[in-house]
Amino acid sequence: MDRLREHIEEIISITDEEFERIKTFFTIKNVRKNQFLVHEGDEVKYEFLTLDGIYKVFYVDESGKEHIIQFAKKNWWMTDYIGFFNQKDATMFVECLQDGAVASLTLEGREKLASEFHKMEHFFRIKLTNGYIALQQRIILLLSSTPQQRYEEFSRLYPDLITQIPKKYVAEYLGVSRETLSRLYSNGK
Repeated sequence: MDRLREHIEEIISITDEEFERIKTFFTIKNVRKNQFLVHEGDEVKYEFLTLDGIYKVFYVDESGKEHIIQFAKKNWWMTDYIGFFNQKDATMFVECLQDGAVASLTLEGREKLASEFHKMEHFFRIKLTNGYIALQQRIILLLSSTPQQRYEEFSRLYPDLITQIPKKYVAEYLGVSRETLSRLYSNGK
């Protein structure tokens, strides 16, 4: 719970009493490598704050090809947001790539927390805004850059992930083949 408080206090300040109430909305869960937090077709009950480990959020198209939407590491939020906010079944998966831990929060808990603590509403707004900005930047990069530029930007933004995630997942995220990624990696050295 200390990590949860540190994460919240990166944006807002809270008292000990406020945190005692805030933490009752979260459940801490240890997660094993290859474990799914969200599975396509299931109800999306939780939004997750990554406390430890690395995760991928992805969907599988009709031909069976996997498309990685997001990686998540410490202090990143993740879920199938379409399913979560619309209270619909998941169209995506969230899978653990390294043993870790998450803090889970229901939509009802999120709404109640935001209504009880105006500053938590501000916290969630900042987090959602930052996530939206990152998503738009990713879309623009995918639409308007070369594979080399996408690789360089990924390496610049997430140097630790390049070494911690299997190369096949990095290739999927960048929208390139594994062979192309190998060439990009060789060029980048």
